[in-house]
Amino acid sequence: MKKLSVLFLGLISASLIVGCSIPAKITSPSNSSMSISNPIGWRLANLSSQKYDLQAVWGSSQSNVFAVGQSGTILHYNGNTWSIMSSGTSNGLYAIWGSSFSNIFAVGQSGTILHYDGNTWSSMTSGTSNWLYAIWGSSSSNIFAVGQSGTILHYNGIIWSMMSSGTPNWLYSVWGHSSSDVFAVGTDGIILEYNGRAWNTMSSGTPDWLCAVWGISSSDIFAVGKEYDINGDSGDIILQYNGKEWSTMTSGTTNDLSDIWGSSEFNIFAVGTGGTILFYDGNTWNNITSGTTNDFDGIWGNSSSDVFVVGRGSTILH
Repeated sequence: MKKLSVLFLGLISASLIVGCSIPAKITSPSNSSMSISNPIGWRLANLSSQKYDLQAVWGSSQSNVFAVGQSGTILHYNGNTWSIMSSGTSNGLYAIWGSSFSNIFAVGQSGTILHYDGNTWSSMTSGTSNWLYAIWGSSSSNIFAVGQSGTILHYNGIIWSMMSSGTPNWLYSVWGHSSSDVFAVGTDGIILEYNGRAWNTMSSGTPDWLCAVWGISSSDIFAVGKEYDINGDSGDIILQYNGKEWSTMTSGTTNDLSDIWGSSEFNIFAVGTGGTILFYDGNTWNNITSGTTNDFDGIWGNSSSDVFVVGRGSTILH
C-alpha cells in the first residue's frame, strides 16, 4: 500500500485541508443529510439556524459548553439550549480549550487564535499564518497549539511564541498529563513528546495519520486516526501507550477515527466517519449506535453521563 506522504501533502493547497479530515472540507454550509433514529442514551440538538460543519467541542461545566467549526462558527450551550455566538472572524475554527469559564481559546485557519474572557471573543496575535488544528494547556500560563508543517506555539499567559518541533509533519492534536509530559500527533504516524524542555520524536510503529491523542495518565495514553493512501483506501487505527511503548489495538471498525475522550480507564469514547462512536470498557472497543451517518470530528464530556459529540452538518449529539 502506497502511503500518502508529507511530500504529497505539500502539493495540496493548504486552503483545502481542514484538520485530519479527508476528503477536505470547505468553508461553506454543509449539504449533509441527517438521519437520526433517536438511539437510547444520545439526544440530537436541532440547530436549524446553523448549518456549518462543527470541528470541536469543549466545556468548563455541564452548563457552559462551546462548539466551534467552519466560517468562524462558535456555539454555546447553557445547559438547556444552544445559541450562536459572535466570533469576529470568518476563518474556520478547528479546536477549543480553556482553563476556566472566563479564559477560553479557539484556534484555526491561517493562524487564527481567539480568546474568550467570559463576555466576548477577541483576536490574539499568533505570529504565524499556518493553520492551527489543536490546543491544550496545563494551566492559564502553559498552553500549546499545534498545526500545519510541524507548527507548535506556546503561550506563557502573556504572548504566543514559536517552539521547535523538529518535524515538517502536520500536527493534528495535542494533550498532556502535566506541564512536562505533553504529546502531539499527526501525519505519517508522527508522535512527539515534550519533557518540559524540548520536543522529541517517539516511535509509533505506524506510518498512518494520527488525528487525536488523549490519556488517563502518563502510562495510559491513546492515539486514534486513519490509514490512508494515494488510491483513496482508508481505515481506522488505535494506539495505546503504556509508559514505555505504543502498541496497536483492535477497534472493531474500519471507519476513520477523528477524536477520543474519556472519564476513566473504563469509560472511553472514540468518534469518526459515518457516525462512528466506539466505547472502551477497559478491555475491548465496541460500536455504539449513534443514529446518524454524518461524520463526527470532536468529542468532550463533563462526566461519563454528560458527553457531547459534534460533526458534519452542524450535528450535535449529547
